[in-house]
Amino acid sequence: MVAPDPSRVRFDGPWTHRDVHANGIRFHVVEAGPTDPDAPAVLFLHGFGEFWWTWRHQLRALPESGIRAIAIDLRGYGDTDKPPRGYDGWTLAGDAAGVVRALGLQRAVIAGHAEGGLVCWATANLHPRQAHAIAVLSSPHPMSVRRAAMRDPYQRASLLRTLLPSQVPLLPERALVRDNGRRAEELLRARGGAAWVRSDEFPEVAHNARIAVQIPGAAHCALEYYRWAFRSQLRPDGRRFFKAMDRQVTLPVLQIHGSADPFILAGTLYRDKQWAPNRELHMVYGAGHFVHEEAPRAVSDHLIQFALSHAGTGSHRSEG
Repeated sequence: MVAPDPSRVRFDGPWTHRDVHANGIRFHVVEAGPTDPDAPAVLFLHGFGEFWWTWRHQLRALPESGIRAIAIDLRGYGDTDKPPRGYDGWTLAGDAAGVVRALGLQRAVIAGHAEGGLVCWATANLHPRQAHAIAVLSSPHPMSVRRAAMRDPYQRASLLRTLLPSQVPLLPERALVRDNGRRAEELLRARGGAAWVRSDEFPEVAHNARIAVQIPGAAHCALEYYRWAFRSQLRPDGRRFFKAMDRQVTLPVLQIHGSADPFILAGTLYRDKQWAPNRELHMVYGAGHFVHEEAPRAVSDHLIQFALSHAGTGSHRSEG
């Protein structure tokens, strides 16, 4: 099978596609909602093995409340550039902050799922001027994850099952794209809630995930996120990153988590109070790891209320 062109992920819908340049690379951006520069804005960051389309429900729901919804393909994914480096927490936070500025915004609410949530946490500490607030889904604070990996044998086992096989060269990339990207669908099935996996929507989700992971370079870049997450524990740049993360987040934090998430366990999540003492936590019962896709109405409602409360009119166009 011929590898799909990156433009295959530019699906039609009530949104517009465009490209912006930030932090030295080109990002594929999808926008919906008001074009008024004073409208509240939410920037969405996806997780491992996904792409902007994972936020399709929110791209439809938030504009109905007057919110500008913006989803991007992260560095290395979808139709965004795939440079050989930059999959560390420092650079990814710079990507998020840079995209906000490239969109002509001063600040935005930044929302992220899984690895996208880690970028939110990092941006809140490293680039707080570009964020009104952060919303993290299925994504505990990186210090909570680190502590759980040391102290909680169940969370450690879950993380190691994912991170360790990713550390060898070439073989994980080949596994991800083998059989037309079947591994991408298997990950969705393994981490998603049972009701969602059996739903009428799931075949389309799985099909699109298979397409996205087969885009040339996407599988390698996706795995680079996991490789940095594991290797950073042992390297000086990782120690510096965690030192920068080991302080309380001063921005408002919304946290949404599926109670049936088999990958990120609830016990890890509850430790976040140490670094985000005023976080607003919502558990979505019965949902798995992909809570924004499994319970889109509930998640969108929480995001709308949070964005309208914290974005105000301060997302206005930057003078720079």
